[in-house]
Amino acid sequence: MNASFESPVSTAALATLKRRVAGWSIVATVIVTTLKLTAGLVAGSLALLADGAHGLLDIGATTLTFFAVRQADRPADEDHHYGHGKIEAVAALCESTLLALLAFAAFTEAGRRLVFEPHTMISASPFAFAAVALSICVDATRWRALHVVARSTGSEALAADALHFSSDLASSLAILVGLAAAKAGYVNADAKATLIVAVLIGLAAVRLARRVLGVLLDTAPEGVAERVRQIAWRMPGVLGIDSVRVRPAGGVLMGDVSVTVARSLPLDRVSELKLSLARALAAELKRADFRVSTRPVAPDDESVLERVMLIAAREHVLVHHVTVQWLDDRLSIGFDIELDGRLTLKEAHGRASRLEAAVHAEFGPATEVESHIEPLETRELSGMPADASVSARIAETLSRAAAPSGEIGSIHNVRVRQTPAGLVVHFHCLGPPDTDVATIHAAVDEIEQKVKHEIADIVRLVGHAEPAGAGHSRTSLVRRPDDDEASRAPPRPDIE
Repeated sequence: MNASFESPVSTAALATLKRRVAGWSIVATVIVTTLKLTAGLVAGSLALLADGAHGLLDIGATTLTFFAVRQADRPADEDHHYGHGKIEAVAALCESTLLALLAFAAFTEAGRRLVFEPHTMISASPFAFAAVALSICVDATRWRALHVVARSTGSEALAADALHFSSDLASSLAILVGLAAAKAGYVNADAKATLIVAVLIGLAAVRLARRVLGVLLDTAPEGVAERVRQIAWRMPGVLGIDSVRVRPAGGVLMGDVSVTVARSLPLDRVSELKLSLARALAAELKRADFRVSTRPVAPDDESVLERVMLIAAREHVLVHHVTVQWLDDRLSIGFDIELDGRLTLKEAHGRASRLEAAVHAEFGPATEVESHIEPLETRELSGMPADASVSARIAETLSRAAAPSGEIGSIHNVRVRQTPAGLVVHFHCLGPPDTDVATIHAAVDEIEQKVKHEIADIVRLVGHAEPAGAGHSRTSLVRRPDDDEASRAPPRPDIE
């Protein structure tokens, strides 16, 4: 179950925005680089030439970024099951490597000039000042645009470009100070400014490399795993958290969350829980793609009865009348097991023995386990309303059998069906609303036994008890055998 619920429209819009910003970044870099190189050649400024060379690398880097964001937005395929998001991190790593090389070259050349050409002067022309001032304006504008889009889309490549151009902005300011100092007559101010530019470029390269290496090495973003745990703990039905794994991939948070749930939880409820957790993660974490898995466990408050019923469900058998006794030295469990009445005794005993073995495995070999086999009618019986006289006789017999009980009254909604196996009878009755279920069950069962003893053709008699009052009439009602409205009513629980 994945927590990725973004619409294709929003995803496409983000991809278009990323490509548009990357494209304008290339155009701006070409313009600024041309101005800096021209001004550097005219003025003979090493700092401007170094920054111009930096710009040439920028053109390659931003072009690489442009193609990287296009490739990163491609969906997963047979060869890339987790998509292509890490292409952006690879592009950013290449960019940091180029920045480091440029910083080293600029630092080396500036150091050489300071040592071997200590009295070098440059021509700080108005054109040079204008070129640097324009470069500062352009760098500030595109840094702001890249920074905003990188944050909204989570793009590593655009974030690398934004960091890159923030160092460009600082470099341009250092060059401007160097030009002003050179114009004021300070010796080798340009070389000193170049050293500052080289240091700034190197720091940008280190910061960028640290960031993208974290992405390539699947370093979990700080605090995200804890947020995922908090979200998971808020989900009803989550008993524990086994593991949380998170990694960034091209602006998308990908990860796996494994939670524990009660083993008695139905499969549809488990699926609903996983879907709810996936939606919560997608809602609280931007661009999240999480796989949610569950592990069934036994809750601390799981009763013996619940455990027995769960074991029976796993064995695909029906059990009822489960009795649990704690003896001095052991646990005793008994139950009725319903099996196909057409099975031979050997076959039925084998299935009962497998269930008993599973109960022993759950509670220990010292547990006393006894089962009672009952036949289960697996056939779908075809039936039709019984004759009116038969229905009237059965209704009258039911009312007569209920009279002495003192608990059950108002026999009504009597339906009698003729089937190949015999008569199947359903009826409703009223009982005191405050009486416990066990007492009502015993009273209804006594009525059923009396009627079945008197009318031998009845193979199945089902009584449904309702609490007296709440609009129920105490008047006895007998349904006509051809009235089949009840068969269209929603099923209701029976007390047998």
